Amino acid sequence: MSTPPDKTPKATINPPVFWISAVLLLLLVLYASVFQAHAQSLFAHIQGWIIGNVSWFYILAVAIILGTVVFLGISRYGDIKLGPDHSTPDYSSTTWFAMLFSAGMGIGLMFFGVAEPVMHFLKPPIGDGGTVQAAGEAMRITFFHWGLHAWAIYAIVALILAYFSFRQGLPLTLRSALYPLIGERIYGPLGHAVDIFAIIGTVFGVATSLGFGVAQINTGLNALFGVPVSTGVQIALIIGTTFLATLSVMSGLDKGIRRLSELNLGLAVLLLLMVMLLGPTVLILQTFVQNTGGYLSEIVSRTLNLYAYQPTDWIGGWTLFYWGWWLAWSPFVGLFIARISRGRTIREFVTGVLLVPTAFTLLWMTVFGNTAIHMILDEGLTDLAMAVDKDTSLALFAFLEHFPFASVISTLAVIMVVVFFVTSADTGAMVVDMLASGGQENTPLRQRVFWAASMGLVAIALLLADGLKALQTATIASALPFTLALLFSTRGLLKALKLDATKRDLRYQALAISPTASRAAGNWQRRLRTLAMFPRRAHVSRFIADVGLPACEAVADEWRRQGYDCSVEQGSEGSVMLKVGPSEGTFVYEIRPQAYATPSFVTASDAPPGEERKYFRAEVHLREGGQDHDVMGWSKDEVIGDILDHFERHLHYLHLVG
Repeated sequence: MSTPPDKTPKATINPPVFWISAVLLLLLVLYASVFQAHAQSLFAHIQGWIIGNVSWFYILAVAIILGTVVFLGISRYGDIKLGPDHSTPDYSSTTWFAMLFSAGMGIGLMFFGVAEPVMHFLKPPIGDGGTVQAAGEAMRITFFHWGLHAWAIYAIVALILAYFSFRQGLPLTLRSALYPLIGERIYGPLGHAVDIFAIIGTVFGVATSLGFGVAQINTGLNALFGVPVSTGVQIALIIGTTFLATLSVMSGLDKGIRRLSELNLGLAVLLLLMVMLLGPTVLILQTFVQNTGGYLSEIVSRTLNLYAYQPTDWIGGWTLFYWGWWLAWSPFVGLFIARISRGRTIREFVTGVLLVPTAFTLLWMTVFGNTAIHMILDEGLTDLAMAVDKDTSLALFAFLEHFPFASVISTLAVIMVVVFFVTSADTGAMVVDMLASGGQENTPLRQRVFWAASMGLVAIALLLADGLKALQTATIASALPFTLALLFSTRGLLKALKLDATKRDLRYQALAISPTASRAAGNWQRRLRTLAMFPRRAHVSRFIADVGLPACEAVADEWRRQGYDCSVEQGSEGSVMLKVGPSEGTFVYEIRPQAYATPSFVTASDAPPGEERKYFRAEVHLREGGQDHDVMGWSKDEVIGDILDHFERHLHYLHLVG
C-alpha cells in the first residue's frame, strides 16, 4: 500500500537488527583497520583451513544447488507462481534482466572479462601456459567460474526468499529462508541474528568491492587523462560513487535503480558490439560455439573436480575463491532478485535467472577473453600479457589500447565501470535497509541515505587502513556457515513446494470448478442472463454485500457453533473474506470485485458506461490467490455450497499432508 503524499513514512527499523548491525560493523572496521596485520592473518588462517579441510563440501554443495535449481525449472513445480495465483510480474522481461545483470555480475565482467582468461592462459592449473591448448582450457575454466554455478547460487537464495515472502506472506528478509527449519521462531533472536549476518556481509561485500573497484576506475582515468593513481584520488572516487548511489536509492527502485540498470545493459551491449566488430569477429563467433560446447560437455566432471590426484594450490585461489564469493554475496543479490521477481512462475524465474544471464556472460567472456588471447598468441602482443600479469585492474584498458578509436572505447568503459559500481552500491543500500526494517520497502529517506553513506565510509576507512583484503577474506570465509543453512533451507523449500503442488492438484482434479457450480447451472435461463451481463463495480459490490457477506456470515455462525475459530472481514474495495482455523492451515475464502476489459463483441450501446469500458466479476480468491471463478448472480445457498466445496478440498489436502 502506498503512503499518502502528505505523510512522511515513519521510522521502520527493527531495533535489535539495526543497532547491533551498526555496532558490529563499527567494531569490525576498527579491528580490520587498527589491527590490520592480525586481522589479515586471522582471516587468512580461517580461509586456509576451509580450503584445506572442507573444500569438498563447497564443491558438493554448489553441485547440489545447481542440480536443485535445474530440477525446479523442469519439474511440475515450475508452474507455481512466486506470489498469489492471480499475480503478474512487476517488471517487463527486459527491465527485469537489466536489473538481474547489474546486481549479479555487471562489475565483475568489467574487471575480469580480459584478466581471467589471460591469467589462465599464461598460468593454467595443469600443463604449460601460452599454448593453443592452454587457450582453450583458459576459456573453459572462465566459463565454469562465471556460468551456471554462480547464477544457480543466486537463484536458489532468491527462490527461497520470493516463495516464502510472496507466496506464504513472510517478511522479505533473509530470516524467512529459515522458516522451514525453525518456523515462527524466525521472529525471535535467531531470526535477528540471521538478518544481522546478512547486513554485515552485504555492507562489507559492497564496501570491499568499492574499495578494489575504484582502483580500476583510477587506472582507466590515468590511461585516458593522466589522472595520478593515488589513495586521494580513489577516496574522491568512492565519495563520488557513493553520492550518485545515494541519489539513486533516494529515488527508489522503480526510478533510480531501474533506470541505471537499463542504462548499464545498453552500454554493455554497445561495448560488446564495438569490441566484436572491431576485433576478430569470425574467430569470436567460432570460439563462442566451441567454448560453449566444451563447457557443457565437461560440466559434470569440472563441477566435482577437486584435483585430488594432482595436488595444486590453484583450486583454492580460483574455484573455491569464486564459490565462496558467490555464496557470500548471495544474501544480497538473492534478496534483490527476489524483490524484482514477484509474479513470475518458478519456470520463468529459472529460465530468466539461470539461462539468460549465463548466456550473456559467456558471450561477454568470449568476446573479451578470446580477443585478448588472440592478440597475445597470434599477434605477439606480449606487452598485454605483461600488463595483465602485473596489475589486473589495468587489464581492460591495456586491452582496449589496441583497438581503433581506443580513447572513445576506453571512455565508454570507464563510464560503465562507474555506473556498475553505483548500481551495486544503491541496490546494496536498498537491500540492507529492507533487512534492517523487517522487510519493509516504504522506509524513510534518511534510513536509505544512512546505509548508502555507511558503505562509502566503510570503504574509505578500509582503504586508508589497508584493511580491504582482510575484510574480503572474512566475507568469503563467512560463506561456510551460510552454505550449511542454505542447504537445509533448500530442503525446506522442496517440502513446501510439494505441499503447494498437492494442493493445486486437488483444486483442479475435477473438470468443473465446483460441484455447486454445476448445480447452480440448473436454471439455464438465469445462467444465460448472468453470462450475458457485463456488470459495473456497483452491481458486483451490491451482490457481494447482499449475497456474499450473508453467505459468509451464515457459514461462520454455524462453524463457530461447531467449535471452529473463524472470522468474516470486509475489505475497503467491497470484498468479503472468510477465515477459518489457526494461522497454520488457515482456510480463506474471499469474494472480491475484479475488473476486466469489456470484450470487443459487445456493442457500444451494450457496454457499461464509464470506467474505460471495463466490467467486473465477483471472483473467488483462496489463500493461494485468485481462482478465475465468478459467482456473480448466484444465490446465497449456492455461494454457501461453493464455500463448503472448497473447504472440503482443503480438509482433504490437510489429511493428505498431515
